[in-house]
Amino acid sequence: MQTLLFYLTDIWNSFVSVFRSITFIDVLDIIFLAVILYWVIKLVRETRAEQLVKGLVVLAAVLFILNQFEFKAMRVISDMVVNVGLIAFIVMFQPELRRALEKVGRSKVMKPMLLFDTQIPEDQGREVLAVEQIVLACEKLSRTATGALIVIEQQTKLGEQIETGTIINAIPSEELFRNIFFPNTPLHDGAVIMRGGMIYAAGCFLPKPSKEELINKELGSRHRAAIGMSEVSDAIIVVVSEETGMISIAENGRLERGFDKEKLGKYLKNRLFRETADQRKSKEKKKTARSSRQNESGKGGDNK
Repeated sequence: MQTLLFYLTDIWNSFVSVFRSITFIDVLDIIFLAVILYWVIKLVRETRAEQLVKGLVVLAAVLFILNQFEFKAMRVISDMVVNVGLIAFIVMFQPELRRALEKVGRSKVMKPMLLFDTQIPEDQGREVLAVEQIVLACEKLSRTATGALIVIEQQTKLGEQIETGTIINAIPSEELFRNIFFPNTPLHDGAVIMRGGMIYAAGCFLPKPSKEELINKELGSRHRAAIGMSEVSDAIIVVVSEETGMISIAENGRLERGFDKEKLGKYLKNRLFRETADQRKSKEKKKTARSSRQNESGKGGDNK
């Protein structure tokens, strides 16, 4: 009993000593660690990795107890398990790790601009035409309940998906979209991938969603593929249902349904042609600097 009391007292004294030695830098360190842990929990929530994280927490608690009581044989075995388990973790949960890194790469810090950038006037006309033709085609396909799947590539390149389809690299048009998705044609089952305002590839296969078991059972394979593609990229995916003709959009792992011609056109224009605050400031600075130079040159001419 006295040994246990001495042990608990020693732990308490150690805790108090550590608490008294905490500095402002230590507080920042704890805050950063808490933020990182929060994002890790958010990434693995409702995935296969969630159960693994719970197991790792239990394993860490066991290792702490073994280290405190100095069980030598058990510590040797546990160290071997940890060394092998790290490799097994990387192999078994490679999709989850890859998805997490892709999310980091698509964060606002790593994404200073969009592919459809209004600062590139020579390309804007082609991209505006692409949006107009997508809207017209989806309206016609919706009326006839013809299934369609259109992926608009942005910053994340979709080379893996493009390799599964057929390269077309054609100017978009309503008629071409309708021909591609016409039933029983060679390319109608896959997805069309847009790149730089062009129909770059057709008949492409898209990845499955990570939480397929949580998706509404009423959604078909096209909607599931759209959600899966939006989870691993920043692409905007337009879906036309083969059963109901309803138009939907998948983005950032979420599916929004019930679009009509006007709503679809407004959504795509707002998402693809928006300017960031930094871009607007940059353009305003350039315009101001240009005006100043013109005024100075005008004054110089008047002085002459």
